[in-house]
Amino acid sequence: MAKTSFQAKKYMSEKKFERPLDTTTFLRIQKWYLFAFAAIAITIIVAQILIQFHINDQLDDSRIINVAGRQRAYSQKLVKEVLLLQQQLSISEKNEIVSDLKNTIQIWSISHQALQFGNDSMGLKKEEHKDILKLFTKITPHHDAMINSANKIIEQKNNSTTYLTPILKNEKIFLQLMDTIVNEYDTRSKKELQFLKYKEFLLFAFSLLILILEIIFIFRPLSFQIKRTITKLMKSQLESNNNTEKIQQLYQEKEKSLQELQELNFVIDNAALFASAKNDGSIVFISKKFQDLLGVTTQDLTKPLSEVLTTNEGQQQYLKEILKNNRKSIRTEEIKINNEKGQGIWLDISIIPLHQSSKKQSVLILCSDITERIENQAKVEQLKQQNFEDKMLQKKLQASQIVEGQEEERKRIAKDIHDGIGQMLTALKFNIESINIENTAKTAEKIAYLKTLCSDLIKGVRTATFNLTPPELKDHGIIPALQKMTIELTKLTGKNILFENKAEENIRFDSLAETNIYRVTQEAINNSIKYAESNYILLTINYVDGLLSVKIDDDGKGFDYRTIDKPPKNNSDGGMGLFYMKERISYINGRLFINTKPGEGTRVTINYKTNTANEN
Repeated sequence: MAKTSFQAKKYMSEKKFERPLDTTTFLRIQKWYLFAFAAIAITIIVAQILIQFHINDQLDDSRIINVAGRQRAYSQKLVKEVLLLQQQLSISEKNEIVSDLKNTIQIWSISHQALQFGNDSMGLKKEEHKDILKLFTKITPHHDAMINSANKIIEQKNNSTTYLTPILKNEKIFLQLMDTIVNEYDTRSKKELQFLKYKEFLLFAFSLLILILEIIFIFRPLSFQIKRTITKLMKSQLESNNNTEKIQQLYQEKEKSLQELQELNFVIDNAALFASAKNDGSIVFISKKFQDLLGVTTQDLTKPLSEVLTTNEGQQQYLKEILKNNRKSIRTEEIKINNEKGQGIWLDISIIPLHQSSKKQSVLILCSDITERIENQAKVEQLKQQNFEDKMLQKKLQASQIVEGQEEERKRIAKDIHDGIGQMLTALKFNIESINIENTAKTAEKIAYLKTLCSDLIKGVRTATFNLTPPELKDHGIIPALQKMTIELTKLTGKNILFENKAEENIRFDSLAETNIYRVTQEAINNSIKYAESNYILLTINYVDGLLSVKIDDDGKGFDYRTIDKPPKNNSDGGMGLFYMKERISYINGRLFINTKPGEGTRVTINYKTNTANEN
């Protein structure tokens, strides 16, 4: 027995440190795959290094062949330019050919040296091939002879053939030897290319050999091993599925019991106000919180549910009828009940029919206490009614104030006509009646006075009619009317009233809007004239994207806007002008802004937004 126990412990210890099957298989496959891919990668890298090395050599050979071929072309170019110097040319033409000849000699000489000894700027390496160097040893004397003769011709600048003959003689030999050198370069390049193809073929064969060996010794054994491993896994999976199904059945039974408990707990914990009753109205169960709300005791639960819910007999009869009525759908309504404590409680009741297997119907009643909500709704309605009455009272007050303002305006107009125009008409009448035709000198003096009096009378009439309704407002619109107002007020008051029109065109608006904007602007300017003690008043008009903006700026003494922000109680109080201005702009759905501080001037801004403006 002790021996068996020892063996079991040993087995458990070995199992503890033994790697899982999937880990062991993965590590083995990973090792062989890494080895296989490393071998392929090394082969590819070596092949690429060799190929790139030989490609670079090929590029160098191509560059050398290109430069060598160019040497032949430059030798011919040199001969052509020397022959051109032998012709009858102008001095400027000869100088141009000499310049080209010098450039040809320089490039030709540099390229000749570079092909033998290398040149970094041209990308040429030093020539190491013995046969090619021997050919360059043969061609160099002919090259030097042609260059020396060309330089002599450049120095002499004459038409002598003394130096032309060596150039022509050596050119043929130079071209033949240069052809031989180019062919030698080409032969060498072909040999190296052939050698590269041979190396590439060997590398390709070696790569195929590695792949075949990997397939035989790595991939094929691994595939069998993976197959065996998958078979074991599938067998284990089948066993695991069987065990899972058994566990799932146990879990479902447990989950079902747990769900039933959770549903019961949910009803108890969350639907605190609930009760259930039979079809005859007798109580099956009622929650403790519901009992506390109704103020009933355990002894009262023997009564019908309708009598427990309320003490009011009419409500009891109504509840008894709706509880006994067989229904297939849920019924929800709000009911006010009276509990045992004499309190009135509003309940949101949901009556849910429950059809049992015995074909007898019972009901479940879920309730929510909505007393506070109903009371709040009543308070809100009361506040709405009070707010409506306050607004109506305010409107009446505003209407009476506007009427009083209109009466004051009529009194002012009547006073202006009586004190101004009326007195002038009376004086006109008396002066006309006092004219004595026989007294010629006195008559002429009185006629001159009558002319002055008539002019003043006309001016007064124009001022009075202008203050009432200017004709420009009806005929031409708000912008010309405001411009005319600034001109007239400047003449009448002597104030420096400026007008600036930033609107591109004259825009016409609704006549009511134009009248109210005109009156508010007129009131703002009159306030600046009367109270601001300003040096200037600037009226600015702008119209952008359907928004008319009228600004009245002055540099006067300003005022504390907070002191007159509320409507005055009567006309004798200050601020009636500002109150009327606000009312007029609000009437046309415009906005009025007043920015001012004591000692910092005042800006009044009128904004009127419309989509129905018409352009003249």
